[in-house]
Amino acid sequence: MYKNGFVVACARTKQGTIIDPGDEVEGLLAFVRDRGLTIAHILLTHAHFDHVTGVAAARRALQVPIWLHRADAFLYERTVDMGRMFGLELEAPPPVDHYYSAGQRFPLGDLEIRPYHTPGHCPGGVCLAVTDNTEGHGTPPDLFVGDTLFAGSIGRTDLPGGDHAMLLASITDVLFPFGDAARVHPGHGPSTTIGHERKTNPFLTGKG
Repeated sequence: MYKNGFVVACARTKQGTIIDPGDEVEGLLAFVRDRGLTIAHILLTHAHFDHVTGVAAARRALQVPIWLHRADAFLYERTVDMGRMFGLELEAPPPVDHYYSAGQRFPLGDLEIRPYHTPGHCPGGVCLAVTDNTEGHGTPPDLFVGDTLFAGSIGRTDLPGGDHAMLLASITDVLFPFGDAARVHPGHGPSTTIGHERKTNPFLTGKG
């Protein structure tokens, strides 16, 4: 499906997480094995089927809990049906273990991940903001945004639960405040920065 899945890990402790395992799951798992990482959880930015097709394989291999926003539970439960609409026979993902809550934090050694609700592309979309808490470490956060924001574009809103005005509000009210230097890692396509998208994205110029 030409989508991005990610492994995020602390270089010092080798504690990590897998974000949105899809069709590229075997590559993610190989990365984990090759670097001797200890994965704590599977974190989902949202539940559209292309972002969860690898969840079952990741869960079997890692035996770690799956996290999702509760508002996307209906999409997660319809993964097989949605795949069939695109001519795909998919494995049903295992049940979600936990739902995100406001203010939640996931520590990973020197790193910390915080989920921020960013609805619009779908009701339960989240941005996973990763910060390095090493003393004196001044790098900007890394934002794993699912399909909310892309390099030069934004997420589609014509699927069930989509809302264009809400999507724009999520980008300007939730993502923009992370600052222009914040790095953005979308669910499809190349990475970018908040500053670049604020200034050049045709859907966002003049929005903040």
